[in-house]
Amino acid sequence: MFDFYPEVNLSREDLLAKIASMVKKSRFEHMLGVEKAAIALAQKYEVDPHKASLAGLLHDYCKEVDDETFLALIDKYGLDSDLKNWDNNIWHGKVGIYKMREDFGLEDEEVLRAIEIHTVGDKEMSGLAKVLYVADYIEEGRTFPGVIEARAVANQDLNQAVAFETMRLVEYLAERRLTIYPQTFEAYNAFIGYLS
Repeated sequence: MFDFYPEVNLSREDLLAKIASMVKKSRFEHMLGVEKAAIALAQKYEVDPHKASLAGLLHDYCKEVDDETFLALIDKYGLDSDLKNWDNNIWHGKVGIYKMREDFGLEDEEVLRAIEIHTVGDKEMSGLAKVLYVADYIEEGRTFPGVIEARAVANQDLNQAVAFETMRLVEYLAERRLTIYPQTFEAYNAFIGYLS
């Protein structure tokens, strides 16, 4: 693991303490699991493991933030007003990055972008964004049906892993008749060909 994160000017110990103060214990353990998976994927696919570590640790930093805070951030930063029609599942990434900028002074655009789209994907994703997106899905604490297959795919090809996860996400939401964020459809269309 890394001792210091210059992107946020904090030691690992201080960073973990700040994160732990924001989330319940089970969420914190998930974030550590995502960090571990992200580092492993980063090393395999030639992505910066230090940035993967930071993105993994911070990706759910805003998961337990109240709705009013997110709505206020949307207004404060003049974000797309359509975001108000969504909820925490979308907000903790797409809006949460603005709170992370405020709380940590985080300005690394690659890390911020990876966190921003870690639940919705995108048609264009950096290596780091793909690593975080997949790591969040396959970390060792996950036990849902299909996760073993997802881990196997992630071990073979990162683009296939993004496609597999996005396909499963769309299936999951459609089966439950839930709305699907438009950017997720774009990610699906951009990556599904890797599974052909």
